[in-house]
Amino acid sequence: MTIIDGGYSVPGPRDRVVVEGPDARRYLHSQLSQDIEALAVGGRVLSLVLDPDGKVAALVGVTCEGDDRFVLDVDPGSGEAVATRLLRFRLRTDASIEVLAADRARDAAEEAERIAAGWPAQGSEIIPGETLAAETGVVQFAVSFSKGCYPGQELVERMDSRGALPPRRIVRLEVSAGTAVGEAVTRDGERVGEITSVSGEHALARVGRAFTD
Repeated sequence: MTIIDGGYSVPGPRDRVVVEGPDARRYLHSQLSQDIEALAVGGRVLSLVLDPDGKVAALVGVTCEGDDRFVLDVDPGSGEAVATRLLRFRLRTDASIEVLAADRARDAAEEAERIAAGWPAQGSEIIPGETLAAETGVVQFAVSFSKGCYPGQELVERMDSRGALPPRRIVRLEVSAGTAVGEAVTRDGERVGEITSVSGEHALARVGRAFTD
């Protein structure tokens, strides 16, 4: 079972990537999977930052703090990587990029809340350069299919238009005490995936097509 809510706010600290300047809105609209041109001041949307091959670099929240100031929030420790990805395409663009690092990692209670909500995290469920957008369970909330082009769009659009299933996906499971990250998920004696995050009786797992809810 996957439990994903587009309005979900990830608990605990977040790295912040501040993009500011006259070209900030136009630039982010061209780089992110979400419609940033339509984002009102004070609004927040979820978006994917993709590599040109369509693999996920990060899942971020994007808040418009002003017509020329946007803040991307991401899991602790991932801000620099997001900034580096954005800087790769910042050519002839009047916008600065600054990383404000979180002062700590998520604590155990915050991590438990994230897992219980079925929300993927950088480094566990989202492996930069490997994970496909369709694996994350957030495409319906984090991708606009009516905006213009952005890096990685072709693969996302192709899989959506064809109704193609990803080779793997993230699911939430109920598990027994003592279950650990890396343990196999099995069905009828066959390995169909592995645990990626766990807290108490809740876990997230990356499973293949052979897994059925």
